[in-house]
Amino acid sequence: MASLYQRLGGSKAVNAAVDLFYDKVLADAELAPFFEGVDMKKQRRHQAAMLTAAFGGPNAYEGRDLTAAHAKLVQKGLTDHHFDLVVGHLGATLVELGVPAAEVGEAAAVAESVRDAVLGRAA
Repeated sequence: MASLYQRLGGSKAVNAAVDLFYDKVLADAELAPFFEGVDMKKQRRHQAAMLTAAFGGPNAYEGRDLTAAHAKLVQKGLTDHHFDLVVGHLGATLVELGVPAAEVGEAAAVAESVRDAVLGRAA
């Protein structure tokens, strides 16, 4: 069976999803403050590389592990509520791009699998 990355349409589709996703996140008054001062061009590249690897594509991600990468955000108040908002924006993005429900669910499960790491609760 093809990887989620392949079923979504590869790098072009992931990059399009990342761009639309961050448009939604930055328009969200509850999430936008977490991105103040962030180089969004770099952030989008990191996110695309991370999602590519997480969805079963080539692993070119060279960023910090998820706990370290989000530690300052957790200190600023990042919670499960914010994580839920992010997952919701990811799902809405994929639906808007015409991704079938099964793949949207699979992407949400991938996101859910890293919740504790992102929120600094990983063992």
